[in-house]
Amino acid sequence: MLTRGTAFLTGHFFQYGTYYLYEIDVSKVLEQNKKHDFLPDIPDLTLKIVSTNEQADKLDGEGFEFRSKFINARKRLDRGAIAFCIFIGRELANIGWIALTQQAKDSFDSLPYQVNFADKQGCTGAAETNPKYRNMGLMRYNYFIRLEFLKENGILRDRSAVAKSNIAAQMGVAKISDNIYAEARFLKLMCGKFWKEKPLTTASVNNQA
Repeated sequence: MLTRGTAFLTGHFFQYGTYYLYEIDVSKVLEQNKKHDFLPDIPDLTLKIVSTNEQADKLDGEGFEFRSKFINARKRLDRGAIAFCIFIGRELANIGWIALTQQAKDSFDSLPYQVNFADKQGCTGAAETNPKYRNMGLMRYNYFIRLEFLKENGILRDRSAVAKSNIAAQMGVAKISDNIYAEARFLKLMCGKFWKEKPLTTASVNNQA
């Protein structure tokens, strides 16, 4: 098994994958769904929004897991990314990130799909669920909360990428919206990068399944 450090170095020099690209109409999704429909029935569940390193330090000081789980969190927060953390007790059960600028996006998502931040688009990504708490609806709930945050900040559309092999994440997004606009291939080898998008409709994706 690769260590975290080895995996990081491998990803720095080589990366290959196929992805579905999503564009979500934020207001439409929030009008069609209710937050309480996605709230997991889990005791001692707490949501924390972390947008600064000072807030992250405070969380750690209060005994919540955060920095120990994400060695890149300081850099991401410094570049404007915002973390949405779901804790069960003090244990980090799920996390997802938001970017409102290109610099913030680049801190957690290296895929070169376009997000027009100047035209009221935002970006979500880097979602992870603690294996101990999978299949409990945490990712869907976190995503819905992030969409609410985007709307409150004047964002009209959310863009994101999900690996084609990540069926669990695709199912989580599909519970809210399944607006896939393209399939993309990404190859990174040393300093060279290759990116190609093929426009898709949701119907064409379903036909592939």
